[in-house]
Amino acid sequence: MNERFSLQEAAAFLLEHDNYLILSHRRPDGDTVGSCAALCRALRAIGKTAWLYANPQFTPRFAPCLDGLTAIQGSGIKDQRSEEYCIISCDVASRGLLPFGMEDAAVELAIDHHGTNDGFAVRTHTDETRAACGEIIAELLPLLGTAMTKEMGEALYVAISTDTGCFRYSNVTANTFRCAAACVEAGAEIFPINRAFFEIKRRPRLALEAWLVEHMEFFAGGRVAVSAIPQALMEELKLTEDDIDDISGFGRAVEGVELAVMLREVEGGKGKISLRCGPAFNAAAICAKLGGGGHPGAAGASVEGGIPAARAAILRAIGEVIKL
Repeated sequence: MNERFSLQEAAAFLLEHDNYLILSHRRPDGDTVGSCAALCRALRAIGKTAWLYANPQFTPRFAPCLDGLTAIQGSGIKDQRSEEYCIISCDVASRGLLPFGMEDAAVELAIDHHGTNDGFAVRTHTDETRAACGEIIAELLPLLGTAMTKEMGEALYVAISTDTGCFRYSNVTANTFRCAAACVEAGAEIFPINRAFFEIKRRPRLALEAWLVEHMEFFAGGRVAVSAIPQALMEELKLTEDDIDDISGFGRAVEGVELAVMLREVEGGKGKISLRCGPAFNAAAICAKLGGGGHPGAAGASVEGGIPAARAAILRAIGEVIKL
């Protein structure tokens, strides 16, 4: 049975227990990685034993955040249950998003900022008013009795900046800036982070952008843009997951576009839908029609049948809120 915890109750739980294994979500982004890393360092700072599960989908871009924090894959951890480890998760909205190797983990506490969190954990603290899960972790630190360090600050800055598009998205609040300022005050070096995540692009990424511009579809008089990245294109251009980490909102850069769809082929032959929208629409509500969820401005879902099925499904769902 799921219990909804306040942040104070979540802190009390973390202070009471020990031997933590922290889970990020499938296809990890900056928010889940940065939140997990900062929480792991905070728990260690107060004398707890804590490790990050070595998510097999971690990418090289996140290596600085993860240094020294991950449990070794193949060590048997994935076969252990919560009797040996107190398993917690950060930024994971549903059991289906738990990392490969931990799909059936008994998660004792989930810390999240998705309003669509389905209560898969025994205990859940979620605050959908926060732009990033990293904001919640930043607020948790003093409740755990630890100050933010430079390393925690850099991890949390990765979390907050990436989930807000470097503070450009509509989810940004005054608290978002306060948290980012606290990271800088703690000694976080944000220039290399901003350059790595928001400026530098490999040539394959530039080739992908050119291809997307050429093949983008428009509906509803240009208010809806649909793009797709076939797996064959990923292989042809030698794209990595780091190359496409922030590609979901690519169509929003086109003048007049209010709803941008990005489609991908993912494991199991499914079609992954990423939807980004302006304030006139609710991406989470649209994706919920397909069994997905997320935030009002950014949400996703997966359907059987690859890109063709995903394209048809999301266009049907969007067609219920705007005439295509």
